[in-house]
Formats: sequence, structure tokens, C-alpha cells
Amino acid sequence: MATLLHRLGKTAFRRWPLFLAGWIVAVLAVGAFAATMSKPMTDAFSIPGIPSEKAADLQAELFPDAVDAFDQATVKVVVAVPEGSTLSDRAYADRVDALVQDLAALPQMPDAPLAGPVEAAQAQEKAMVQAARDAGSPVADARADAAALSPLSEDGRVGLVQWDFDVDSVADVEPATIDALMDVMDDARGDGLTVDANGSGTTGMIHLGGTSELIGIAVALLVLILTFGSLVAAGLPILTALVGVGLGIMGVTAMTAFIDIGSTTPMLATMIGLAVGIDYALFILARYRNELQHTDDREEAVGIAVGTAGSAVVFAGLTVIIALTALLVVGIPFLASMGIAAAATVFVAVLVALTLLPALLGMTGSKAFGGRVRHYRPKRDADGLVLNNGVRWARTIARAPVAVVVVVVLGLGALALPLQSLHLAFPSDSTASVDTTQRQASDLVAEAFGPGRDAPMLAVVDARDVPEADRGAAFGEVAAWAAGQDDVAHAQVVGTNEQGTGATVLITPATGPEDTATEDLLTTLRAEQAEIEESTGTTTGVTGLTAITTDVSERLSSALPVYLAVVVGLAFVLLMIVFRSILVPLTATLGFLLSVLATLGVTVAVFQEGMFGIVEGQPIVSFMPIFLIGLVFGLAMDYQVFLVTRMREAHVHGMSTHDAVVDGFRNSARVVAAAGVIMISVFAAFILIDEPIIKSMGFALAVAVFFDAFIVRMTLIPALMYLLGEKAWWLPAWLDRLLPDVDVEGEKLVRPHLGGRTIEDELDDLDEASTVRA
Repeated sequence: MATLLHRLGKTAFRRWPLFLAGWIVAVLAVGAFAATMSKPMTDAFSIPGIPSEKAADLQAELFPDAVDAFDQATVKVVVAVPEGSTLSDRAYADRVDALVQDLAALPQMPDAPLAGPVEAAQAQEKAMVQAARDAGSPVADARADAAALSPLSEDGRVGLVQWDFDVDSVADVEPATIDALMDVMDDARGDGLTVDANGSGTTGMIHLGGTSELIGIAVALLVLILTFGSLVAAGLPILTALVGVGLGIMGVTAMTAFIDIGSTTPMLATMIGLAVGIDYALFILARYRNELQHTDDREEAVGIAVGTAGSAVVFAGLTVIIALTALLVVGIPFLASMGIAAAATVFVAVLVALTLLPALLGMTGSKAFGGRVRHYRPKRDADGLVLNNGVRWARTIARAPVAVVVVVVLGLGALALPLQSLHLAFPSDSTASVDTTQRQASDLVAEAFGPGRDAPMLAVVDARDVPEADRGAAFGEVAAWAAGQDDVAHAQVVGTNEQGTGATVLITPATGPEDTATEDLLTTLRAEQAEIEESTGTTTGVTGLTAITTDVSERLSSALPVYLAVVVGLAFVLLMIVFRSILVPLTATLGFLLSVLATLGVTVAVFQEGMFGIVEGQPIVSFMPIFLIGLVFGLAMDYQVFLVTRMREAHVHGMSTHDAVVDGFRNSARVVAAAGVIMISVFAAFILIDEPIIKSMGFALAVAVFFDAFIVRMTLIPALMYLLGEKAWWLPAWLDRLLPDVDVEGEKLVRPHLGGRTIEDELDDLDEASTVRA
């Protein structure tokens, strides 16, 4: 591989106009396709085969006009007046009527007339009471059912104006429509009238604001300037990363023409693409600068840099891509699309580092390290070797490797303890930031109507096998069964189909959508489902947004062990090929487990338990752990490959394991530390985004990189390498013959500054000299 990449690097350097033109054409082509063929993104998190999806399919069969819960662009405008007043008071009634008229004039509104909460409550109760009288049912029960569904609170102080936008899916709600809604509410507020709104139709798609990316890039630029002491060299990794991210995001947008893509995917792809794009270019550029100390032939120096550091980039990128594409095995469509999109962005970042960066070096020539702001003059020891902080740190660890291992393991283990209280759920309006209208509306609804009003479930009842005369009683029995469950505030039949063979029962929990009691209620309903089916002769199922998101969370949790086994297994084989060792990949994997468990523990403490008051305590986003594990594993192996390959390179040159560890830190610690700081800054900047998924992912990734890069890779791993000694590089002879020789260290490359000899030639001479001395 090193030989092929060596030729690729030299070719890109020499024929830089052709390579630059090729990248420009690629960007224009993908951009044009994305602009003309892309489709709206989606926020659907459904999984085929889960119980709630099966119930939704049953509902669609019985009620062909039913709309999928994820496609309903629901809006719930909440109006409230001060204590002691009601919405019927003359001071507020006219203002609420004017608000309703303004809402009815919004774009994308349905054809059905819109009514204020007082009028809607009165009309609803009248209709339900009349229906009960016509059917000979108790009027008192009808009034109770009407009160449970009423858009007006019992004290008349809080009311709801509800509708679904006339769109096929939430993604079709235009930003201008949401802006108009916010403007109408702003105009209506004041003088004692509170107006807020929640629901899927109020949020729209998530868009990149740009501030977070700029902050991450600014910090990365500062670190690169300190690393290279050159403005031009510092700008090259930023430029190549921006090209890679831009192409990656356009590619993600273009993918919507073929598959459904979640609205958070571009942000995650940007987050990952910026981090790895800068880091990969940094490693190759640092190796290029190092090679220029041995030769004046810039083309050859680029070839050697791409052949050696580029080989490490390829394998580091492969580990990330493996970790992300392995999300396909868990059988969760929206997560798979996120993984594919992120993996594609990483793939582009690797290609950019291997081809565009050498081309830019060819274009800049001797000016690649121009714009000097400081000169790097490292100290040297008695043997003339560089004596830097990396060497000092490695030697410090060598003094007490056992103590270092114990402290790191116990420290990370202690940080992982909060993980035992992990609660996974999907973000909802009730867990949004307290300063958002969605959260304020949810708090008003919970106070006036109970928290379960925003967490409804829908029981679908199929009575096609029940005698026609008994179907009404069967529907009622199912509703009574649901109402009798603990933590159910109310349950009632809310609709039957034209044939009378199917019904839907609205179940209102006593707890909110993020409460574990709501999840327990769903479990109880499912556990007793067979009993009520046998009693009534019906077939039932529970669906609705709350049920679907709960089922998705459970499926994600159950898929985690399978995913982890696939990722670790494939990456372990890949690392054996790179390092020609069994114990080095094993320590790398165990170190990853420590860092990811500690990361999840800290994330639970900060985001779920509300430690330090950074955010209000709320459940962890359901797919965050599995996505974090995949991504962090890939990034962890990045640092493992970049740092330990330099150790192995020194070891195959004849150094002892102890000296090889020190030499690896001498050549790589500075760059790995810079790469770690860059990744942390890029990820941490996304904490500023007011979106729970992105905020928690940015925090978790930043913490994970800190733990893995600085605590595990640069502290625990060298300590273990010291303790293992020569055993670290042990590999059975039969396995050595089976594994392909990929030459990551570039041993077969011809080095002009070595008189046209390869490193293998030098090693052969060392072996012969050792034999003669023996």
C-alpha cells in the first residue's frame, strides 16, 4: 500500500492542475445533482417490525385514510390568562377570536374551519352528549369523555387551538409558514394573554447556523498555527477539510433522491467531516515537514509522507468507516442512513487528504510553510535526538507504568458509574430548552390538562372476527380495560370505521412522554394484550408517537451488543493487519471500552442528572449511545494507528519496545495532541446549538476524544506497552503468514536520502551487523 500511495502522492504533487480541476468538477457535479434532484429530509424514527409499527399497519388497514403519526404536522397553540380570569372574559375573548382568525389565514392550513378553545369545547361536549343520547348510552359518561378531550381547562383559564398543516409530511412545512405562525403569536401576546405553541408542525427541519462550525474552525486554525508556526501550512488542512465537508454535505443532500435522510444527518456529517478532515491532513502535512528535514526534493518528500502517514490515514479512515457502516447490521433504517452519510463524508475526507492536499502542496511549492509566525527549534539530547514534551511525558510514564494503569482504570471506571441509571428516550417538546415556545407550551398543557395530554397512545381494535352485534361491546370492553390500568388518566373510543369492524381507543397516560412510568404503562398494556384479545375476540395493538418512540428506544438498546461485536471484531482484524500483533489491538479495544463507558457516564451525569446546571436534566437521546460507540471507536483507532505505527516503525528499525515507545512519542505526540485538541474544539462548539440531539452528541464526542486521546492513547497505552515489553509485538507464525503485508510503515519505499536504499535494506544491514558481533 505504501508504494501505491507513494506514487499517488508524487503524481498529485507533480500534476496538481489536473487534480485540482478534478476536485472542482466533482464539487460542481455533486452540487448540481443535489440542487436539482434532492428531496426534503425527514424526522421519522420508525423501525419496520416493531409492535407499534405493526399496530399502525393494522390501523391503516382498518382506516385507509389514517395518517402516519410521524407525518402529521400537528400544531397545538396554547392560550392562557392570569389566575382569576377565564378565556370567556370580555377582556380576552375578542383577542382570542382575532388570534384564531389570524391563525386560519396562515399558509398551508387545512380546509376545515378553525375554532377557539371555548367554542370548540362547547361544540364537542354538545356533539358527544347528543351521540350518547342517540345510542342510549349514559350521558354522564359522555360528559366525562368530553371533559377528557376538551380543549379548555377545567377552570377555563387555558385553552388549545389545534390543527394539522395540510402537508404530506412534517418535512413539507415551509420555514416561512413557521415564521408566520411565530409572528402571529408574537402579535397576540401581552396584556395578560400568554400564547405559545408546540407540536411537530412548529419545529421544522434542523438547519446549520454556522456559528458552531466557525468556532471549531477558529480554534483549529489557532492550534495549527501553533503546531506549524506557518499561516499557509495552518490554512491548508482547514481548506481541504472544508472542501471535503462541502462535498460530503452536498452528497448527503443528493442521497435524499434515493433514501430517506434524517434532518440531523447533515449536522452529524459536518461535525465528523470537519474533525477527521482537519486531522488527516494534519498528519500527512506534519510528516511532509519532517521529510523535508532529510531531503530538498519536495516531490519525493510528499510521496514519502503520503506513503507512510497516508497509509495510516487509510487504515484510520477504514476503522471509522467500518464503525459507521456497521450500523446497517442493526436493521434500523434511519440510523443506517446516518451511518452511511457520515461514512461517506469520512471517505471523502480520506480522498481529499491523499490527493487534494498533495496537489495544493504542489501548487504552493516552497511557499507551503510560508507566512512564518514562529520558528520551531526543538531541544536535542546527547545523541542528537529531539527532546520534546512528548519524550518527557513518555519517560514520566515509564517511571511507574503500573501506577499509571491503576489510576487510569480506576478513574475512568469511577466516571462510568452514573451509566447504571441511563434512561434512553427521544427528545420531545417537554424536554426542549426552557426558553423555547415548545417547552413553555408543554409546561402550560401539563399544568392545565395533565402531563399525559402530550403523550397519548392509540389502541387499534380489529373486530372483524367478532359477530356484528357484539362489536360495540367489544370496543367498550377494550376501552374499559385500558382505562383500568394504573397510570392511565383516561381512555375512550374515539372512532370506528364505516364498516364497524374496527375502532381506535385513545389512551391518555397520567405521566408525560419522557417519564419512565409511561414506558412501564406501554409494557403493561402489551403484557395484558393477549388476555383482552381472548376475552373480546378482537385483535389489538398500541401505536401513536409515544409508543413508536418507546419501541425504537428498546430496539436500539437490544441492537447495541450485536453492533458492538461486529465493529470490534472487524476492527480487531484490521488492527492485527496494521500492527502485526495480537496484544496491541487487544489493549486498543479495551482502552476504547474504558473511554466510551466513562464518556457515557459523564454524559448521563451532565445531561440526564443535570450536574453543574449546564442543561436541565432530561433523558439521553435514544440513538446517541450506539452512534457514539461507533464513531468513538473509529476515532479512537485513529489515534491508536497514528501513535502506535510510529512506535512499530521505530521497533522494526531495531529499537527495543521501551525506546520505540519513547521514539513514537517523539515523532507523533505533538501532532496527535494537536489533532485531539482540534477534534475536541470542533465537537464542543456544537454544544452551542439549541437542539438536544446535536448538543448531547457534541458534548459526548468532545468528552470521548479527551478521554481517549489524552487519557487512554497517550497515557494508558504507553504504560501497557512498557509492561508488555517485546510481548506486545508477538504474533503466531501461522497467523503472520495468513495476514496480508500492507507495509503501513513504508519499509519498501526507496529513500533517496538513504542513497536509494529502502528501510528494509537498512534493517538487513543492522541484522547482519548484529550477527557478526554475536
